[in-house]
Amino acid sequence: QLRLLESGGGSVQAGGNLTLSCGVSEYYSPRTCMAWFRDAPGKEREWIAAIAQYPGYRWVSNSVKGRFTISEDNAKEMVFLQMDDLKPEDSATYYCAAHFGTSTCDMTVSFFQVWGQGTQVSVST
Repeated sequence: QLRLLESGGGSVQAGGNLTLSCGVSEYYSPRTCMAWFRDAPGKEREWIAAIAQYPGYRWVSNSVKGRFTISEDNAKEMVFLQMDDLKPEDSATYYCAAHFGTSTCDMTVSFFQVWGQGTQVSVST
């Protein structure tokens, strides 16, 4: 069964940086939307960023625009979330998600077929 494997979470001080990685356990369709979401205590799951791997469109939420960047390495079948200038309000569990067989992306939770196990990010003051 295809799985998404996340890594890169951790604890940092405000202003610090982290890069999250998401790998796919086996070959998947090049027409794929990959996205990052986060769960913060007391809040609904929030869409953060997405990339439609063919044709390579990218979107980033206004809440993190200018600080977070989504990118991919198709050769390694991985997607990354570079998080710069982290703030305490960025503390959350971050999830990678995928919808295979599409050239577009949707920002809703229900659009995505497969989810990773989550990786924790903690930002202290």
